Amino acid sequence: MNILIVHCHPEANSFNGALTNTAVNAFESLGHNVVVSDLYAEGFDPVEKAEHYQNRVNTERFDILSEQRHAYKTDTLPEEVKREISRLEACDLLILQFPMWWHQQPAMLKGWFDRVFVGGGLYTSKMRYDKGYFKGKRAICSVTSGAPLSTFTQNGRGGGVIEDLLRSMNFSLHYMGFSVYPPYLSTEIQNKGFTYKSPEQFEADLKANLTDWHSYLTHLDDLEPLRFAGWEDWDEKGAEATV
Repeated sequence: MNILIVHCHPEANSFNGALTNTAVNAFESLGHNVVVSDLYAEGFDPVEKAEHYQNRVNTERFDILSEQRHAYKTDTLPEEVKREISRLEACDLLILQFPMWWHQQPAMLKGWFDRVFVGGGLYTSKMRYDKGYFKGKRAICSVTSGAPLSTFTQNGRGGGVIEDLLRSMNFSLHYMGFSVYPPYLSTEIQNKGFTYKSPEQFEADLKANLTDWHSYLTHLDDLEPLRFAGWEDWDEKGAEATV
C-alpha cells in the first residue's frame, strides 16, 4: 500500500512531527511505502494567485477556475501543484496531519486544498462526491489540540464534537471521492509550562498517545468510513431527495 502524509506544522520537533514519524514507522514496518509532503519544510505556497499561471487564458481578469482548468489541460500547472497531484494519484491512503488552530485546519493546509484540488481537472460538475476523481482511495485527519478530550462535546469549550468541527474538511475530501475515516484526535498537546500535569505524567501521556496512534493505524481495516450523502440521495437541484 502507498501512503501519503500531508504534514502541516512549522516546527519539525513538534508533537505533530512525532505523530507523522510514528505513522511512517508503523506503515514501513508493515512493508508499505510512505511519502511525506511537509508543507512548511518544502515551502509550499498556500495562496492561489495569478502569478502561478504563466500561460493565462485571460490576462485582464484572474478567474481561478478558468486558469486551473486551462493549466491542467495544457500541462502548465505550477510544479509544486503537479508534485502534490502526483503524490495523491500514487497513494492508496491519505493522512492529513495538523494542529487545530481556531477550530479548523491551519491556513497553510486550507491553501493546499485550494491549489491542489484543481477545478476542471480533479473535479468537474459530474466528477464529484461518490463519483469523484479519488474514488477508491481512503483519507483520515489526524489532529492535535491543547484542550482536553472532555471539552470536545456539543457545547463544551473545545467548540464541539471533533467530527462536527472537521465536517467541512471531511466533506471536501468526500467531494473529491475519498472514503473518509473518523478523525484521530490527540488532546492536551501543550507546552510543559501550560499543563497542570506533572512533567512525568505529561511525558507518559504523550508516549501513550503515540502508542495508541500506532495501533489505530495498524487496525484501519476494522473501522467504518464516515457516512456522506451521494448522488442518489439528491434531487435534480441538489436538495435532499424525498421518498
